[in-house]
Amino acid sequence: MKKMSIILLIISILLLEIITDENEPIKLVLIRNGESVWNKLNIITGWTDVPLSENGVKESIQAGKLLKENGYKFDFCYTSVLKRAVQTAFYILDELDQLYIPVYKDFCLNERHFGALQGLNKKETIEKYGDDKVKEWTSSYEIPPPKLDENDERNPSNQEIYKYTSKSLLPLHESLKNTLYRVIPYFNDIIGHRIKMGKKILIVAHENSLRALIKYLDILSDEETADLNIPNGVPLVYELDRKLNPIKHYYLGDQTDVKSKINIIKN
Repeated sequence: MKKMSIILLIISILLLEIITDENEPIKLVLIRNGESVWNKLNIITGWTDVPLSENGVKESIQAGKLLKENGYKFDFCYTSVLKRAVQTAFYILDELDQLYIPVYKDFCLNERHFGALQGLNKKETIEKYGDDKVKEWTSSYEIPPPKLDENDERNPSNQEIYKYTSKSLLPLHESLKNTLYRVIPYFNDIIGHRIKMGKKILIVAHENSLRALIKYLDILSDEETADLNIPNGVPLVYELDRKLNPIKHYYLGDQTDVKSKINIIKN
């Protein structure tokens, strides 16, 4: 039995060498969900499960068209359990005529949980608490927003979508650091393993779950991470080496348009 295990391990290593050329970059595509109805209304969303806006649907379809024009095909797709990410992935894969590929949904890719700020209008929240305080709550790496009460209906433990998830894993609020702690193990243990095998992966997630992943891949400082703005529905391509170290990354599409979308989010 031990000999058989060793033989299987050797075969796996050889297959890995065959499947993935050591000198050929591995492409990973990251996409933030298209605009949601709460994005449009300027409401802090977090784990609130809201759908795409009409514009968000258009952004998702355009992302699919861009990927198709550039010859992208995928073996697996990973999303959060939130419908705005799942819907974005659906429209993208539909454009690629790849609705048949496996799509894995996991709360580990959810947006950062904004606690008691969820459902509040951003402008009104800034007027009440001040721009610096709200920016600290929503953009800083280590400081979380105000915590939800356990009996609050916004508590994930009280929601049907998380009924099979251990309550110990469900937050009442999160800093970006907390978000990174759930995103990175999932990426390394589940997604990264398949990338190393040469599989073509699409990740459709959210601004802060992707921000956490980018911090990890690019080894960004906390300050650089806080200033990172990711546009909705624009494919971000990472070219990785065999150890998942980034060689380069770039957005697909018209770069002037991409910069404009980033500036809108920043402002």
